[in-house]
Amino acid sequence: MGEDAEAVRLTAWVRGRVQGVGFRWWTRSKALELGLSGAATNLRDGRVEVVAEGPRGACERLLGHLRGEGTPGRVDSVVERWSSAGGTFSGFVER
Repeated sequence: MGEDAEAVRLTAWVRGRVQGVGFRWWTRSKALELGLSGAATNLRDGRVEVVAEGPRGACERLLGHLRGEGTPGRVDSVVERWSSAGGTFSGFVER
């Protein structure tokens, strides 16, 4: 298994105008296209927490989408944390 195929968990905190603009729906769509499972959750402080599990390469592509052009709303910053996949998700949900 190559490093790109290693199963990992990406946790990303997205700051900006990302609530009430379809950001979680858009994130779910991108994650499912990449074959990832996880969740996108609105936080009380206005950020969105994105947790995605799957091959490292696919998680890195999702992170690129979160930081790239074409996101709904406005992304000011993305803070990421990498860890081992927990296997706790089935599909990708919006919370």
